[in-house]
Amino acid sequence: MGPSVLRRLLPARGHTFTGAQLALLAGGLLVNVGSFSIYPYLAVLLRDRLGAGMAQVGVVLGAATLVQFASAPLSAAVAERIGLQRSLRSALVLYSLGGAAFVLGAVRPVFTIAGLFLISSGGSLYSPAYRSYLVHGADPGQRPRLVSAGNAASSLGVALGPVLGALLIAHPGGVFVVVTMLYVVLGVWHFLLPRERMVDDAVPVEPYHRMLRGLAVLPFVVTALSIYLYMQFYQYLSSYAEGRVPTLFYGLAMMGYSLGLVLVQPLVAQRVERMSYRSAMAIGFGALAVGMVAFAGGNMVTIGVGIAAISLGNAVLLLKNDLMALADSKRSPTVVFGQQRLAVGVGSFLSGVVGGILYGTFEQADLLPGFWLAVAAQCVLFPPLVVAVSRRLRRRGRR
Repeated sequence: MGPSVLRRLLPARGHTFTGAQLALLAGGLLVNVGSFSIYPYLAVLLRDRLGAGMAQVGVVLGAATLVQFASAPLSAAVAERIGLQRSLRSALVLYSLGGAAFVLGAVRPVFTIAGLFLISSGGSLYSPAYRSYLVHGADPGQRPRLVSAGNAASSLGVALGPVLGALLIAHPGGVFVVVTMLYVVLGVWHFLLPRERMVDDAVPVEPYHRMLRGLAVLPFVVTALSIYLYMQFYQYLSSYAEGRVPTLFYGLAMMGYSLGLVLVQPLVAQRVERMSYRSAMAIGFGALAVGMVAFAGGNMVTIGVGIAAISLGNAVLLLKNDLMALADSKRSPTVVFGQQRLAVGVGSFLSGVVGGILYGTFEQADLLPGFWLAVAAQCVLFPPLVVAVSRRLRRRGRR
């Protein structure tokens, strides 16, 4: 999928994408196609290659996730120093080495673990540089379209990746050969990107120990909360849906979630930029609550409605979180996106720990629909609490 396809997919009203931006959008899409053709099947792959139980597999996957998200501020600080173009190139080298390690893992299982951590490290370096390159030199009025376009391209890759993986999963070695070749081609593609130009109002580079300085606190907390609640759906709906809806329906519905983000977010980007944070939170968390309540129905109609509601809500909420972080922080976009990625990691971690305990409790009580109602209640109660605490802290700060 090349830049011409991205141009048709992501039309820009009031802003023309440069050739470099379109090339990077295509690259970001294809990077996610490669990564997400592997990710959904990692648990089974690690169990088979390592001969380990799911508890041990969970530790390995958790550690890799921690590397990918917790190291994001450090990766962003590195990108701020070496440049965005060099960071993108370096990330593709890590991706390519990771794919090659997965291929070798068929002979020596330890290479499978090495491949997982290499790809996770590549993602940590690639994400903030990719998003920062898109908005580099853009004025605030152009950012909503650029950020939403970047998110849409990434989401499309997330939707298409599992399809590629499903087509080739009967031959795991073939999957990794194809993905490694894709990473190598993308590495060459990214080497052809022009170096970002210098801007007159560039933010001074801070020392490494200040990589969290200038954190936009409210967007960070709301992002972590958004991901914590959203990941309940992403992590546990597959288990809940098993035996309740056909596997094919579930797969298509999850693809529909990602495609919904692709189609909706660019269309509402300017409106989201103009609306207040409170309004965006009300729409986003309200849609999350509706989706969670719908899941409790446990059939194709209610699960389909729930996934659609969450897709629409996240199209608004996740974009507004990033725009508010960029607006509230005086740090460079590279560092801001790294900090936001850390918030995603915090939310994902909490979802795995708290959500896992909560899901297990309802499952043991044979009351699984109640799990979704409990999550829906959190969608309603937590956001106003976060806003109230933020207001109080601001008032204290003024005294």
